[in-house]
Amino acid sequence: MDRSHQRLSLTQRSLALLLVGGALLAAAALLPVNIGAIPQSLLGAAGRGTPSLIERGEELLEREKLGPATLLLSAARALSVPRAAELSEAVAAAAARNPAHVPWGGWDPMLEPLLPVASLSDPTKGAPVFNVLLPEKARQAVRLYLANSRSAGVQALLRTADVTLAASFTPAREAGGQPLDAVILMTALLYQGEHLSPALQRQLRGLAERAVARNDLGDLEAVYLDLVSLGARLDWVALTELLRRTNGLGSLREYAHLARVAPDDFALIYSATLLAGSANHVAAYLLVYGRAGLGDVGLALRAGQGALDVLVERQVPVNRARDSSFGWGAEFALLYPAAAVALRWTGFLLAAFLLLRGAAGLVFRELLGSSGQSLTTAVLAVLSGALLILASEPFLLAAVPPSEFAFRVVLPVLGSLTDPSSLATVSPTFAMDTSTLLSIGLFALLQIGWFFLCLRKITEISRSSLPPLVQLRLMENEENLFDGGLYLGIAGTATALVLQVLGVIQPNLLAAYSSNLFGIVCVALIKIRHVRPFKRQLILAGQATEPASTS
Repeated sequence: MDRSHQRLSLTQRSLALLLVGGALLAAAALLPVNIGAIPQSLLGAAGRGTPSLIERGEELLEREKLGPATLLLSAARALSVPRAAELSEAVAAAAARNPAHVPWGGWDPMLEPLLPVASLSDPTKGAPVFNVLLPEKARQAVRLYLANSRSAGVQALLRTADVTLAASFTPAREAGGQPLDAVILMTALLYQGEHLSPALQRQLRGLAERAVARNDLGDLEAVYLDLVSLGARLDWVALTELLRRTNGLGSLREYAHLARVAPDDFALIYSATLLAGSANHVAAYLLVYGRAGLGDVGLALRAGQGALDVLVERQVPVNRARDSSFGWGAEFALLYPAAAVALRWTGFLLAAFLLLRGAAGLVFRELLGSSGQSLTTAVLAVLSGALLILASEPFLLAAVPPSEFAFRVVLPVLGSLTDPSSLATVSPTFAMDTSTLLSIGLFALLQIGWFFLCLRKITEISRSSLPPLVQLRLMENEENLFDGGLYLGIAGTATALVLQVLGVIQPNLLAAYSSNLFGIVCVALIKIRHVRPFKRQLILAGQATEPASTS
């Protein structure tokens, strides 16, 4: 009766452990936090209650910034943002009220010298400011306007038109120098109107003074090329709004590069910059993650300004696989991301321990016995918890794919001119797919479990009160158990190869043959480190108990 009651109590305790472990596992899995990624649900929580893309567009219209609002409208339409139709009506109404603002994207006192002489191909659309400045009349009007400027920076920029050494541009005073002259005047006009960030103003002035002193544009020429790339795509007000948020020449270069490599998506990139308030973080994010990052930026823009701020501040991709969470979990993960990660990982480890302990109590209690069970369960729980963590962190060990927007430098290489394929470049990679790592971890976990099972059997035989020779016969009877690691390894390899052929998992021979390798290591450790010394001990003990032979 006592034995039956004890078994019932053990079963109830094991079931309770399974229940608590399952609940803890579910809670840890639903906590919206990742290392190296942001769950999509967390973006929704971060953007809740913050200004949306539409609200920012309406705010720009109230400030008579028609050009930037039009770009935000293009981004809203591309993202299918709710209320995009309302912003479209507001943009159309603002354009109808002030038709003269349409080509320039709004109003600015710096436009005064351009208005009488501007040549606009279509006054009903935004005009790229660089194209407006190309005609001789427009450049002459701006030059006369800026000639009396008291700004040392403006005067330094204007003097670069007399520089005769340039690599990409034709010097401004020579035939064909209109593009350089136009971009110099555009830059000086931006400087005069204080439309550049303080860091950008300071760096531009230094480059201009150095170029004039050396009679060589040098590094300033690359800056002028970047301004041409932006000025040929944006109207005046849209350009000024962007440059106010560009903190230095590095950000200017990055945005000009993005304008060249992603012209069709530039409205989305521009809108992200206006909402984030900093060109630096947005440009850095897109240069690292490319078109995938552009999709993540679009998700953040749909959620609101707060979501975009979190995304570009953390500089990690979006984990779109996790789209559900506890409400309190999202708020906690936003405020304390490191603590949330620690809590989640601890939950996985505790859940694995409780589940394994409960399962051992129900199934393996007679095989494993009570002594040593906690140590075995703890080791298996750590390994199982590590696998759970790895499975829940798809971006933890995954390498960032090459960005389509990254700066590329082409270097000459040796190759056969008659064989173009010999000139192909293959980028080396040392990253492994997450599924491969999970497969290797699972095979290792199975072999470790089998290793502990063999140890328990050896301990069970050694603790018995049977004579040494009987224990030796029992050890020989368990040879198939001790060789089981090999069978398990071969079965794992065969299963992995079959699944790869069927397309269930990614083809990878490393994942398949690792099972065999772990099986060989496990059996070698069991037989050489434990079975062989124990058998030798039993043989010697058996010989000692036999009566000495009297020959």
